[in-house]
Amino acid sequence: MEYLPVTVDKSHLITIGERLYSESIELIRELVNNAYDADATEVLIKMTDELIEVQDDGTGMDREGLRQYFNIGSPEKVLKSTSPRFQRDRIGQFGIGKFASLSACECFEVYTQKDDFAAKVTFDKKEWGKEGEEWNLPLQILPPDKERGNGTTVTLLRLAREFEPEEVIRKIVEGTPLKVSNFAVRLNGMRITPRSLSGHRIPFLEGTEFGPVHGEIVILPSSTASPEELGVDVKVKQVTIKRELFGLEHWGKIASRIRGEIHADFLPVTTDRSGFILDSPQYQAFKKVMGKVIQEVDGVLKRLAGRKEKRKASKALKEALQRIHRALALNPDLSPFGAIPLAGESQGMGGAAAVSNKIERDEKAEVDLASGEKEEEDKPIPAPKKIRKKSPKVKRLTPNAVVQRMKFGEMGVSVCLDDFGENEPECFTEGTVIYINQQHPLYQRESKRPETHLLNVTRLITQEISLMKDTKNPRLAFARQSKLLRDAFIDPQSTTPPHL
Repeated sequence: MEYLPVTVDKSHLITIGERLYSESIELIRELVNNAYDADATEVLIKMTDELIEVQDDGTGMDREGLRQYFNIGSPEKVLKSTSPRFQRDRIGQFGIGKFASLSACECFEVYTQKDDFAAKVTFDKKEWGKEGEEWNLPLQILPPDKERGNGTTVTLLRLAREFEPEEVIRKIVEGTPLKVSNFAVRLNGMRITPRSLSGHRIPFLEGTEFGPVHGEIVILPSSTASPEELGVDVKVKQVTIKRELFGLEHWGKIASRIRGEIHADFLPVTTDRSGFILDSPQYQAFKKVMGKVIQEVDGVLKRLAGRKEKRKASKALKEALQRIHRALALNPDLSPFGAIPLAGESQGMGGAAAVSNKIERDEKAEVDLASGEKEEEDKPIPAPKKIRKKSPKVKRLTPNAVVQRMKFGEMGVSVCLDDFGENEPECFTEGTVIYINQQHPLYQRESKRPETHLLNVTRLITQEISLMKDTKNPRLAFARQSKLLRDAFIDPQSTTPPHL
C-alpha cells in the first residue's frame, strides 16, 4: 500500500472544504469542470440517496497526476492553461474544488486510469481525524480495465445532506461549458442542455486593454419575464462566476425582461470563484464597457416598447374602422360621404385598409361647365379648365404614427394616430384626415386598458365623422355620434334592426 501526502494542514482543509464553499452543491460543478479540463467528451453523473458518482472519459491521471490533484495550490493548471487534446482553456485554478466534499459527505473515492496505470485513492474524514496533524491518503494500485479506458471516477459516500436533481442541474447549467460541441454532461441518463432564451437578442463585442468582452443580451417577451434570477451571467472561461445587474436594479419592473451572458476571460476571480476582484483594473475596464452595452440595451428597449404600442394601436384602429364602416352602412343618412354601396354591388362595401404614412397633399377635381347656347358655329368651344383644389394641411408625422384609411365607394377618410403633445387636442380633423393625439392624457389612460382602448378610438373617430356631416349643429352631431357608436358595437349576427 502506498500513501499520498496531503500538503496542507487540517485547519486549512476545514476552511476550504466547510467554510469557503457556501453551497456544497458547488463540488459537483467543480468535478464536472475538472473532467472538462482533462479533455473529457462525456461526463456521467449518478445520484442516489446513498452516493453521488461523477465519471468521465478524459485523459485520466498517472501517479504524478494524482500527486498534483491532491496538492492544493498547485501551479499545474496555471502553467499549462490549455488542455493537450482539445486545447481547451482550463477552468480550474486553485485545486480546492475536491475538498468542498467535506461539507457534503464523510468520504470520497477517486478512481483513475491512464493507459497502463490505474489506481484508487480514498479520502476518509474519520480516518483523517485519527492521524493528528499528519495525513496520508491511501493509494491502491489496480490492474487497468481495458473496457473502462482512460478517465476518472469520483464517488461521494456517506452523504451529509440531500441533493435535489433540479438543484444540481441548475448549478451545472450556470457553471459548466455545456455549449462546447465535444462535451456532454448527463445526470442519471438524461443529458443536461444549456439554457435557451427566446426574445430580442443584442450581440456585442467590445475590446479592452486586457482582452475582449463579448456576449449577448436578451430582452425577454413580457409574457415570459420573471423577477427570479435577475441579471446577466458573467462568465470566465465558459463558467458563470456571478450574475450582475449593471444598474438594472434601478429600472423597475422592466429589469425582469433582461437576461443573457457575457464572456470576459481576463477578469480576476475570488478564491471561492463566487465573485470578482472589484478594485482590479481589469474589472474597472470591464465595468466601463458594460456601461456602454447597457446604454445600448436601454435604447433598444425603448424602440421595442414603441413598436409594441404601435402594433396595439394599429390593431385597435383597424377594428374601430371596420365597426364604424358597418355602422355607417346601417345608417346611410348619417354618412357625410353619401350612400355606401351594399355588399354584392359592383364596388362592395369597401373596408378599412392600411395605407402608407405618406398622405397625398394634392387632390384634383374637375369642374363641370354648365351647358350654354352656341354663339357661333365656327367658334371653337374652350376646353374645360382644371382647377386645383386646395389640399388640407398635412401634419408632419413621427415614426410612431399609425395611418389607416376607410373607403366608402370612391370616397373615404384617413385616420392618423400620432404624437402631437399632451397639451394639444385629443383629436381634430383637417380635410378628410382625422388626427388622434396619442400623447393626450385621456388617450394615454384609456390605451392602458384593453377593454376600453377600442371603444375610445371608435368614439373619437365617430365624433369627427359626425361633425363632418353638419359642423353648424354640434348637438345634432352628438346625437348622430351616439347612434353610430351604438351600432358599431352591436352584434353583427343579431336579426333585430339596431336602430329600432
